[in-house]
Amino acid sequence: MATTSALSSLSSLSLHTPTSRLTSSRPTISFSFLKRPTTLPLKATSSSDQSETIFFEDQNPEITANAVFDPPSPPEGFVPAPYFDEGADETEAEIATAYEELYGPAYSGESMLGKDVNVMDSKMKKGGGGIGGQKPKKEKIRDGFEERVVQVRRVTKVVKGGKQLKFRAIVVVGDKQGNVGVGCAKAKEVVAAVQKSAIDARRNIVQVPMTKYLTFPHRSEGDYGAAKVMLRPASPGTGVIAGGAVRIVLEMAGVENALGKQLGSNNALNNARATLAAVQQMRQFKDVALERGIPMEELWK
Repeated sequence: MATTSALSSLSSLSLHTPTSRLTSSRPTISFSFLKRPTTLPLKATSSSDQSETIFFEDQNPEITANAVFDPPSPPEGFVPAPYFDEGADETEAEIATAYEELYGPAYSGESMLGKDVNVMDSKMKKGGGGIGGQKPKKEKIRDGFEERVVQVRRVTKVVKGGKQLKFRAIVVVGDKQGNVGVGCAKAKEVVAAVQKSAIDARRNIVQVPMTKYLTFPHRSEGDYGAAKVMLRPASPGTGVIAGGAVRIVLEMAGVENALGKQLGSNNALNNARATLAAVQQMRQFKDVALERGIPMEELWK
């Protein structure tokens, strides 16, 4: 009787477990490494407290000596990649080329003034490069366009520290085959201002309509700012009768017979741009006939 009462008391104690241990929603897993018979290498037991116990065969599980490594066979036509130390060594030229691609031109061991940086090299001074010599000249752009400078003026900009002096250049470029452009730019030097103006003029090329007598197809007028330009066609042999920037623009466009007149402002830049505005309003006879859907002979009826 005493033993039964003791067992009942133990069972009652085991049933009344504290609920604080069961608050976690995740099951707790505990591993117990115990000796088990070989017939039962792995056994999992679960209880009502959401805990799982896994038994291993040994305390230190290791891969058995009888295990054989059997990798998958390579596919047909498989070529293994070569090792980094296989193959022929790279030449010095290949190494130098790779170095220049990554880091730029390599240092050759000789400075711009020669092998001795404290001695001025007379050849470099005469050649125009390096310290003490002139700046290398830039080659002109060879694209079939000719350049003509219309005006170069000194301009100043008043800033907080004083006045900044620069040069403004107006350049007209043309191929004398109907294409012409006007550009304007400023720089601290005259040569740089002319080069920048030529680049700006090439960005603003305009097509000039002309007849077979190298004149305009009809009259036109254009204005830009306070400048106004009047253009008229002329008979063969007349030549370009115009002055200032209008004459330069027409000659660079390839016009040989025309009449031009500046009205209003005498500004060279505005007159040159007014000439382009007047030219852009002109249209060829064939374009007008095509828009109207009639032959060219009916335009004069």
